[in-house]
Amino acid sequence: MADEASFDFLHAELVSYVISSLEKDEKEKENKQTDLSTLEYIGFSTGYRIIERLTKEWPRFKDELDTMKFICTDFWSSINKKQIDNLRTNHQGVYVLQDNAFRFLTRLSNSRQYLEMAPKYVAFTCGLIRGALANLGINSMVTAEVQSMPACKFHIQVQRT
Repeated sequence: MADEASFDFLHAELVSYVISSLEKDEKEKENKQTDLSTLEYIGFSTGYRIIERLTKEWPRFKDELDTMKFICTDFWSSINKKQIDNLRTNHQGVYVLQDNAFRFLTRLSNSRQYLEMAPKYVAFTCGLIRGALANLGINSMVTAEVQSMPACKFHIQVQRT
């Protein structure tokens, strides 16, 4: 329980720090677009490292779908202490992971006024997923969609070469 609270506080402080530094840079440059790539990159490097430890004892995955199932069960459970609520795919490289009570959004109010803040709190996790998949040999683009709080959908588009 204490480690969960520590991780939640660390994430909140990380978001606050990155956003405040971006706002400071925006005032200097007068650029109004918020760039969340710093949070996404921190998540990417974290996910890349976490998956190394989680899969150390595992055999290689048979296919892409098995890898996604691992991400939804074991990986998600190690980070969020629960499995993903729903996994959907079109079997052509597009996956949608739905979490109905996303841990970093449950602390925010459920009112619609906080929907504009949601991308700041899901950018790290988008990077976390992308980094884990990259380490497993799947290049992807991960985006998040928040239509109602605290539910979140992560869209994974596998990059075919």
